[in-house]
Amino acid sequence: MSAKKLIFGFHAVASRIRQSPQGVGCIYFDQDRRDQRARDLLRQAESLGLRIIQVERKRLDGMAGNNRHQGVIAEVTAEARAPLHDVGAVLDSLSEPPLLLVLDGVQDPHNLGACLRVADAMGAHAVIAPKDRAAGLTPTVRKVASGAAETMPFITVTNLARTLKELKDDWGIWIVGTADEAEESLSSARLNGPIALVMGAEGEGMRRLTREHCDLLVRIPMFGTVESLNVSVASGICLYEARRQRLAAV
Repeated sequence: MSAKKLIFGFHAVASRIRQSPQGVGCIYFDQDRRDQRARDLLRQAESLGLRIIQVERKRLDGMAGNNRHQGVIAEVTAEARAPLHDVGAVLDSLSEPPLLLVLDGVQDPHNLGACLRVADAMGAHAVIAPKDRAAGLTPTVRKVASGAAETMPFITVTNLARTLKELKDDWGIWIVGTADEAEESLSSARLNGPIALVMGAEGEGMRRLTREHCDLLVRIPMFGTVESLNVSVASGICLYEARRQRLAAV
């Protein structure tokens, strides 16, 4: 029997309905929402014959564990998709050089959700993260990702350093880490080949072993007064530069 899980928020629920309606068990709606956004989603769910349950907001609060559900929660099947768990399956399926985002111990679910969203937007092929001491695909992550958690392969690995070594040795992927003290600027680095961009955890940055497996360290040029960026913002900037270089080389 397939496991069930909850996803919440309009973007996440709408994306799941669009991509895999057969996996949606039922949708719980705030009975007091009457705005156009709620009506549009209800209409979409009804057209697919999905079960809809109107409930009080406090019940949704209890189901989500907070009040950030935006008035909609869906019970869905936890689908097991091989590409989400197998680096090799993702890399074997590509028709262009790999562009991967590696998160070294990002623990804030909001940051992880935002990273998945920018990875999807910039055409990354997968997001890789360690299994331990890092955020997983929680309902909060799925909501912040605005549908990207359903489309972006999210691969968790037991040993991140070993995975980076395998990416280099077995797949010829260039490992590029980000560090504030790096001498080379992001804008001068060559990023149009097979690349894995490694981002450190909030506050601490990359761990020592992770850093040692990087082929190159780069810094994001800063032109204002702040000294650092949120990990999802930094991920977006680095992925954009890699994608820009690829487009320019065509």
